[in-house]
Amino acid sequence: MTRDSALDLLALHAVRITGFVDTPVLADRYGLDPAETKEALYDAEARGWVQYTSFAGSGGWSLTESGRAENERRLAAELALVGGAEEVRDVYREFLPLNAVLQRACTDWQLRPTGGDRLATNDHSDPAWDARILYELAGVGHALTPLAGRLASVLTRFRGYDTRFAAALARVQDGEGAWVDRTDVDSCHRVWFELHEDLIATLGIDRRTEP
Repeated sequence: MTRDSALDLLALHAVRITGFVDTPVLADRYGLDPAETKEALYDAEARGWVQYTSFAGSGGWSLTESGRAENERRLAAELALVGGAEEVRDVYREFLPLNAVLQRACTDWQLRPTGGDRLATNDHSDPAWDARILYELAGVGHALTPLAGRLASVLTRFRGYDTRFAAALARVQDGEGAWVDRTDVDSCHRVWFELHEDLIATLGIDRRTEP
C-alpha cells in the first residue's frame, strides 16, 4: 500500500527538487498548506538545513550541505520503512536509458549541426528534424507512465510525473516549442529533471557517479 510522506519531509524535499523558489511554489509542489509549509521551512532554517536568499527583487529557498544530507537521510528512512527500495532501484535502472534519449532529444531541439558548424542552432526550419524529436519524446512519455505508476505505488509523493510530462508534450505538439526545454515553465525537460533528482535523492546516488 502506498504511503503519504510527512509535511516537513515534503517541504524540505521540495527545496531539493525544485531549486531556488519561494514558499508558495514549494507548497504547491505537493499540494501543501502554505502556512504550514512556511513554518516547516522556518524550522528547517533554524536547524541550518535551508537558507533564504533575496536578490534583484526576488527570493527563494535553497538547501545547505547539512540540509541535503538530512533530506537524503529522511528519504532513506522513509524508503526503508515502506520496504520500497528494490522497486525504486528497479525503476531507476529502467529510467537511465530513457534519460539518455531525453537528453539527446533536448540537445537536438536546441542544435541542428550543419556541415560547417556542429553547434549550429536549431531554427526549427526542418520539419523532419523536429518531428523525429517529438516522436522520441512521445516514446519517453509512453515509457514513463508505467514507471511513474510503480513509483507512486511505493510513495504518493512520486505521483504526477507522467501526467505533467504528457501535458508539456501536448503543448509542444500544439506548437508551443518552448515547452520542450524551458526551465521557467513545467516543460518536458523540467519535469524530467525533477524526476531524476527525486530518484537520485531517494536512493542516495551522486549524479557524478551515475553509470
